[in-house]
Amino acid sequence: MKQATVKPTIKYSDLEKIDIRIGTIEEVIDIENSDKLVKLVVDFGDHKRNIVVGLKKERTNPKEIEGKQALFVVNLEPREMMGIVSEGMLFDIGYPDGITPVLAIPEKSVPNGCRAG
Repeated sequence: MKQATVKPTIKYSDLEKIDIRIGTIEEVIDIENSDKLVKLVVDFGDHKRNIVVGLKKERTNPKEIEGKQALFVVNLEPREMMGIVSEGMLFDIGYPDGITPVLAIPEKSVPNGCRAG
C-alpha cells in the first residue's frame, strides 16, 4: 500500500460536526440486482437503522459481520440506494487505500449508541 498524503488541517469544531457511534450489526441482507450492496440492520441502543454498504465484492460471506459492533457515522443525510434508504455510513478502514476493508471496532464490547471522539 502506498500511503496517502495527509488531508488539509481542519478545526476541532469541524470534527465536532461528525457523530460517530457504536452499533451492533444485527442482520446483513442481500440487495438483489446489486453486485456490491447489502443492507445492514444496526442496533444503536435506543433505535435501529438501515445502512446500505458495498460489501459483496470485499467479502466472500458478508454475513460474517453479523453480531459484531462497529463504528458508524449517524448524522449524514439519508440517501436512497437501489430503492433502500440508507441512514448512515459504516466507518471502515482501508477502502480509500485500495486494500480489502476491515471494520473499525471497539477493543471490547461497549453499549450500543456510545459516541466516538
